[in-house]
Parts: sequence; C-alpha cells; structure tokens
Amino acid sequence: MPEKILIIGGVALGPKAACRCKRLMPDAEVTLIDENTNISYGGCGMPYYVSGEVQTIDALRSTPYGTLRDPAFFASMKGVTVRNQTRALSIDRAGKTVLVRNLVSGEEEKLPYDKLVLATGAKARMPEVPGHDLANVLSLTRLEYAESIRKACETGKVTEAVIVGGGFIGLEAAVALADMWGVKVSIVEMMDQILPGALSATLGQMAASDCRAAGVDVFTAEKVVRLEGENGAVSKVVTDKRELPAQLVIFAAGFIPNGQLAKDAGLDVAPFGAIVVDETMRTSDPDIFAGGDCVSIRNVITGKPGYLPLGSMANRQGRVIGTNLAGGKASFPGYVGTWAVKLFKLSFCGTGLTVERARKEGYDAISVCVEQLDRAHFYPEKFMVGLELVVDKADGRVLGIQGSCLDGIALKARIDAVAAALQYGRPTVEDISNLEVAYAPPFAAAMDVVNTVANVTDNVLAGRFTPVTGVEFMELWEKRGENQIFFIDARPAKAGEAVQAEHPEWHSIPLEEIRSRMGEIPKDRPVAIICNTGLRAYDCVLALQNAGYADVCNSMGGMQSVGKLGLNP
Repeated sequence: MPEKILIIGGVALGPKAACRCKRLMPDAEVTLIDENTNISYGGCGMPYYVSGEVQTIDALRSTPYGTLRDPAFFASMKGVTVRNQTRALSIDRAGKTVLVRNLVSGEEEKLPYDKLVLATGAKARMPEVPGHDLANVLSLTRLEYAESIRKACETGKVTEAVIVGGGFIGLEAAVALADMWGVKVSIVEMMDQILPGALSATLGQMAASDCRAAGVDVFTAEKVVRLEGENGAVSKVVTDKRELPAQLVIFAAGFIPNGQLAKDAGLDVAPFGAIVVDETMRTSDPDIFAGGDCVSIRNVITGKPGYLPLGSMANRQGRVIGTNLAGGKASFPGYVGTWAVKLFKLSFCGTGLTVERARKEGYDAISVCVEQLDRAHFYPEKFMVGLELVVDKADGRVLGIQGSCLDGIALKARIDAVAAALQYGRPTVEDISNLEVAYAPPFAAAMDVVNTVANVTDNVLAGRFTPVTGVEFMELWEKRGENQIFFIDARPAKAGEAVQAEHPEWHSIPLEEIRSRMGEIPKDRPVAIICNTGLRAYDCVLALQNAGYADVCNSMGGMQSVGKLGLNP
C-alpha cells in the first residue's frame, strides 16, 4: 500500500517536504492542507512587494520560471494533493487521523495518515491593547495583508504610519513605506534598541541613525498603551511617552509559534509554545515530524534549545523532513542564527551571539569593532565595511560577528564565511585571523576585513591597547571639561585641523608627526586617540606606549564608526 503522508501547513516547509518526499518516494500519497487561500509563497518578500520592488503579488508565489504555485501546479507537476482553505482541528495519534474542516463549506472529515508533518508556522505577536481590532491595524504576515497595505499607499490613504516593533519585518516595512511611498513612519520598540538580540547596542544605534537620517522616527524603550480611531479605523497610536498620528499600524513585535495543535495531541512542546523535535525533525511521536516557525531547535553555540523563525531555515528543514519521510537519515543539527537586513543606506548582517547575549549566556565575552575598505584601497570602487567580532576571553572562542556596510553583498560574504566556521566547529580568534577567503583587488583587500577584525581582537586580548567604542569615545569627548583627557586626531592634517578649528581641545597630530610632536602631549593626563578607521590611531598608541605614556586609548572604527552613529563632534 502507498504510504499516506499528510502535511499541515503550506507556506515554506510544507511544500518543500512534500516535493522532496515525492521525488524520493514517487508512490507516496502526499496531501497538503492549509487554512489560507494562498500557498507556497515567499513571505520574506512581502515588504518588497509593499515597496514596489516586487511588482506583482503573484511573483511571490511563482517558481523561478514563472509558473504559479497553486493547487493545480502541485497536482500536475508534483503529484501532491493540496487542500487549501482547510483547517486542521485535532490530531488522533492512536487512530492516526487528523480532523479537518473545510472553511468554505463547513464540512468536517477525518484524514488518515501513516506519517504526519506539522508545518503550522507562527502568528504575529499582537499585544491586546485597546484599539488593536480597529481597521488598518495589520501584521505583515499574509499576502492579503501585504496587498491591503500597498493599495492603501497607492491610493494616498496613508500619509503617517506606525510600526510597532523594531525587528527585521518592522524595519523592512518602515523602509518600504518611507522610501517608496513617502509615508511618515515612526517605529516604536519596547526594548532599548532596534534589532534587539540581533545587533549589539553600538550597531543598533547605527541602524537607528540610518533610519533617522532617512526621516523615520525611532522610539526605543517605549510601549504602546492604546490605539485610537475615527469611523472604525485607526487614527492615533498612544504610547507611554507620546501620541503619534497614524492611518496605518503594522504590528511587527515578534512571533508566537503555533504549537497548540501539537500540544493538544500530547506532543512535547517547549514552555514558549514551540514543538520539540530531534535532529531528524521528529517530534516525541516518531511518526510525526515538525519544522519551520513552529519548532524549537538547538542553538549550536550555546547548546540550548532556541527559536529562530526564518524562511531559509524552514526550507532546509523541509528537505530534511522530506528525505526522512522517504526512509532517509538526514539530520538538522541546529542553528547559529545568520541573518541580513537592508535598511536605507546601510545594510546589516550577523551570525551567532551579540556581546550582550553572550554575557547573558554566561560567557566572559568582549566585542571588538573595525572599519575597513571591502576592497583594495587602490581599487576605484570601494565601500567601508564595519565588523564587530564577539569572543570569549577565557579561550578566544568566537561566539558571533555582526556588521554594517553600504554594500550588503560585500558584508554578507564576510558574515557567511564566519557562519560556516561557527556551524561546523568552535573557531577561535586565531582561526578567523587565518581564515582563507578569496582575494583580488575588485573583491577584497590582501588582508581582508574579516581577518583584520580577528587580528585587532588578538591585540585586545593580549592587552596591547585599550579600545573604546565610538559611543564611549564621544562620551569622553562630551565630558572633556571634567576628565582632563588629551584628545588626538591622528588623521591627515586637513581632516583633523578642520575639527580643531572649531574645538581647540581637539588636537590634530597626524600619525606621521606623532614622534616629532610628543612634546605637545602631556604624560600626566589620559590620552584618547581617534583616526578615520582606527589603524592610524593604533600605530600612535604603540608609539606613545614605547615613549612611556601609560594611559592611552583609541577609538575602534574611528571617525567612520562615529559618523555611522550620528555622533560627529
């Protein structure tokens, strides 16, 4: 008898598992059910449909060769039966059936299975604040919502919008509304930075600065209290600190895994609602698999259960499940957490732990930042890329890396290299220092920035200099009347003297002149040095230390970092 495979959920993981299973086991009877009308679409592309970069909604649910992935496509091309607008109500594990309801007719029936896949996804976290049920209060989680948002913008009905949540989807929605449609956008994030957990505090401030430079207001450490409306539609967002007019509110405050169906069936579910699976993506019932946004999986770095709803991960897990449905032995060992997001001018990308997260996990972690050109300095076209490496002081183990750049592709290449090292080993600072990456002047410097950030980290761990972040440097500068620090700008004279002309306490002493002008630098005061990227300042630090100066620090990332933070003196 052909094996009956039943899959609940038809966005990313479900279709991938179904198609993989049919390729390996053509005789299997595979049925996919989903309560929505649309299936098998690129949900991560919805912000780009809202922005107009993706022209049609069908582009998000089509194959690379333009065929619409609808039920007829799966039936004729993949041999998979799709029953959309059908909701799974309960699982009878003993009888191996699933009770479903047709949402159009209301008819209920029991569907049998030999193997079951739960790809139930997650739902947007919608705080139960007064007014959350007003019209034009949406989440960017369904194609229908994306269409509604774009139509409202196209018709000019939205001039002001509030995004509740400063995570990936919230920021992508903000860019879509502000950049394409000229909507006045405000982001309200209850944590003290945007992209919390993904970016360090320093990089989070850079991301906020990029948004503000584009006219988007960013309010952190702020909570939505209620929504107010006129004629049944939202008109105002009230936080614990201000009131914001809005004809559109998008909730992007995270996700809640849809694990209730599994829990009701007696399967193991994590305290936060995600379904527990092993490396083969099996649940506590060996005949039931689960994957995607509804499951808890192991964080490779910490070794602890975690949760990371990403479309790329769902697709990879779907292939593993499809293989195992057909009798294979594929495994998914866990995740390190690799991501990328494009904002206005800057793109951000990262993998692993931030320094703040690492410390919460019990590591004695530090982070080291650099700014360096992504290509050879003599190559005509180049961009400055910033990287922040996170390591454990105890053994130099690399725990994560994040960064920013105008060229997101150049940044992603560096992050991906470290992500691979983290996924399949326990790399140290020395490993990243010697990481082999492709070199040619149009693509990289001979000493790539990913090697450089490890080299600088090695110097910090060895105590060769005292680093401060761009934020910390500017905090020292703001208190210059109190702390008696002697500030040095080691950039070429033209740049440093321009600042010194406005601020006499800012001393322009280029690297080339540092030894000849040491008589101007007091030995009885702390010295803080900055340059364009940090390299010249480091050479100045070494020169001063060799001359007997004991209290010297330099700004990591230099003026490039300070500029990204929006903190120029």
